[in-house]
Amino acid sequence: MEFPQLRMESTSAQIGIQTKNASNQIQQPQADLSIEQPKAELSIHTTNSILTIDQSQARADVELKTMTQNIDEFAQKGYQDNLAGIARRVNQGNELMKIENNGNPIASQAKMNSEKPTKEIAIKFVPSVGSVKINYEPAKVHIDAEVRKPIINVKANKPIVQYEPGKVDVYLQKKNELKINVEMINIKK
Repeated sequence: MEFPQLRMESTSAQIGIQTKNASNQIQQPQADLSIEQPKAELSIHTTNSILTIDQSQARADVELKTMTQNIDEFAQKGYQDNLAGIARRVNQGNELMKIENNGNPIASQAKMNSEKPTKEIAIKFVPSVGSVKINYEPAKVHIDAEVRKPIINVKANKPIVQYEPGKVDVYLQKKNELKINVEMINIKK
């Protein structure tokens, strides 16, 4: 006996996928930087030192006097000697006026006027100690410094970004199929 038999043959559908990767490029340009350092302002003011040496007393001690000093000294000595002479003559005149008092004023005055005064002998340091006078005023230094801060300019640059998105293409590579056949089969009893 013949019996119909169905035969089915199917193939699955095949999907094809094609991808393109995304690309991302990032560049970071360096920042623009400028630094300027102005010079500091420095001013220095000095007053000169002063050294004075006065050796006029030392020179006078060794008889090296100026003409003015000699004239002044001689005038002063002459004046003092003149006053001493006037005083001596006044005293001697008073003694002679009072001759009636006891004593012999003429002989004593003659003896006093004829004798030279005795000179004293002593050690003398020439020039005298401390006769050179030294005065020193040190220099004065005044420093003014004005600090200048650096001038810094910074400009940040934005990053450069290039992005291409990825792409996925999905397509049907092979269609699905279903084949149905009817065949007659003999079946034995």
